[in-house]
Amino acid sequence: MQVAGFEALVTLPRRFYEYRMQRSGLIFHLLLALTSALVFYLIYFIFLHTPTAQPESGGFAQKIFYFHVPSAYAMYLSGVVCFAASAAFLVRPTDARNAWAQAGAECAVLFSLLVLTSGPLWAKKAWGVYWTWDPRLTTLLLSALIYAAIVVVRTFVGDGEPERRFVAAIGVLGTVNLPIIHYSVQKWGGNHPTVITGRGGGLRSVEMREALWLGFATMTLLTIMLLWARARSAWLRSRVDSLEERMLDAGLEL
Repeated sequence: MQVAGFEALVTLPRRFYEYRMQRSGLIFHLLLALTSALVFYLIYFIFLHTPTAQPESGGFAQKIFYFHVPSAYAMYLSGVVCFAASAAFLVRPTDARNAWAQAGAECAVLFSLLVLTSGPLWAKKAWGVYWTWDPRLTTLLLSALIYAAIVVVRTFVGDGEPERRFVAAIGVLGTVNLPIIHYSVQKWGGNHPTVITGRGGGLRSVEMREALWLGFATMTLLTIMLLWARARSAWLRSRVDSLEERMLDAGLEL
């Protein structure tokens, strides 16, 4: 009876962990299904229900706006996650905080690439050139390079404690550039339009405003899903590496 009771006590935490993993997986797949449905509906709504903008705003190419602006918002959101997790890691290092900082930097790189790809396509139609050293574009490129540097350091330099602290410091300092991107148009001007506030033409119809808010909702869910998936993967990898090190220290073969 004592042996059976002891075995039940040992297996209880494992069963609870398996239950949590199963529940987490179910929530993730539900989120994945909802996000996928919203992405397809967003594309359908933008191209079939949203009116075409005036020629001076880019005409049909202006529809890129509904992906471009939410992608920039997703980059900000990912950068904030990277900042918060990096700052928390510097205060008290844990594998989970390091994983979220890593996920934030990687997602920031992904969404900044979406912004830097979609923006020039719209700019070519509206401005006649793919790229100009506009203050907002330049500061956005700087942020993309900062987060890319974090990813490169993590990939090729190593994942030891000093390296983690170094990239966490970059993650904290690099976030300072995010508000500069947002207010660069107001402070330094440039060609970049401010469509939402109206100076760049405004959203003249209800369908345009609905498409924009639908884009924000879709990108928010997509960001949450990607951050969650990448942070979970990075955390599990760190746990596996820690277990391998303990086994090697104990003289056990893998």
